[in-house]
Amino acid sequence: MEVFEDGEGAMFDDEIDSNGVEEKRDKPIISSEQMDVEAYASLYSGRTKIMRLVFIADQCGNEAMELEALRMAYDEIKKGENTQLFREVCQKINGRLGSGYKLNQEWVDSVDGQAEARREKLESQLNSYRTNLIKESIRMGYNDFGDFHYAHGALGDSFKNYARTRDYCTTSKHLIQMCLNAILVSIEMGQFAHVSSYVTKAENVPDGLDLVAVAKLKCAAGLAHLDSKKYKNAARKNKVIDNVNFRNFLELVPEIREVINDFYSSRYASCLEYLEKLKANLLLDIHLHDHVETLYSEIRNRALIQYTYPFVSVDLEMMASAFKTSVTELQKEIAVLITQDQIQARIDSHNKILYARHADQRNATFQRVLQTGNEFDQDVRALLLRANILKYENSHKGSRKF
Repeated sequence: MEVFEDGEGAMFDDEIDSNGVEEKRDKPIISSEQMDVEAYASLYSGRTKIMRLVFIADQCGNEAMELEALRMAYDEIKKGENTQLFREVCQKINGRLGSGYKLNQEWVDSVDGQAEARREKLESQLNSYRTNLIKESIRMGYNDFGDFHYAHGALGDSFKNYARTRDYCTTSKHLIQMCLNAILVSIEMGQFAHVSSYVTKAENVPDGLDLVAVAKLKCAAGLAHLDSKKYKNAARKNKVIDNVNFRNFLELVPEIREVINDFYSSRYASCLEYLEKLKANLLLDIHLHDHVETLYSEIRNRALIQYTYPFVSVDLEMMASAFKTSVTELQKEIAVLITQDQIQARIDSHNKILYARHADQRNATFQRVLQTGNEFDQDVRALLLRANILKYENSHKGSRKF
């Protein structure tokens, strides 16, 4: 965690700004090979880095990778002040990394002692600021307390103190910083309702958003949509194909680039093959892991739908070959999509052919034209009738005057 001298926390930079990618890298972070844990961890810092490493250790199912992740987590924790997290990581290591990675009680006691002294000092300063009723000083006091609790893993207390700064913000910059700090802590607590709320508050701050802040808010909103399984909304927060600037990042993850290009070029077998190779590593992502199976299923279903859409009939054997599956399994998948009304077709199981039930576009066009013509004819007849009635009424009134 980085704290500026003027008291403005840079918490959110740990989660989003530190996503910088080196210009040259020998091995992609996400690839079909086993994850390069060290390279992956280098993208993050502070608590974010530690929690991602701990998550990888818990989920990877590979002891060598687990110990590598725990070793790096241990080293990163020693740079900070979170003794509770240090104890948890030491317990997970359980002596498997030798004497250099055991619970150092002397370090724990020293850090806890310094933390208590720091807490008392911050409390004294904040009480003084409250007495003097200087809004900026009170704001900075609460902000410092938020930083303090964040550093020690007390996320609930950290969030409360960041939220309290709102009443003492005097500029748009202060409001944006308050929102970003609250968003970061809310993400780590898994409170995505708070994330959405503070994103909205930040976006409504007049004249306070620069390009970096906008990017952070989009990332946060994307995570909130992901958590609520609103995948389309999440994707729209980070456009890929139409974003020229993002293409440079895709060059650093060539297999992700190929997945996207294959899907939009209708090379479904290649797309799904790449995805399957990436699956193990994507399951180690702290935010994405719960959604991987659902997203994979949705992508495959979309590919099946798009494959069948242009044709009146489809040879199921050819289609099965294109998707590298058996005809029997393919029929089951298509049957489900037909039942869900996502594919308008019927299956000829005997001849292994899928017949589409697309509306006859030509006939439908003729029918629409005829309907429009009939409606026009009725409208014209109604206008003529009205004109004749008015003419008759005027003529009748004129004759009565004489």
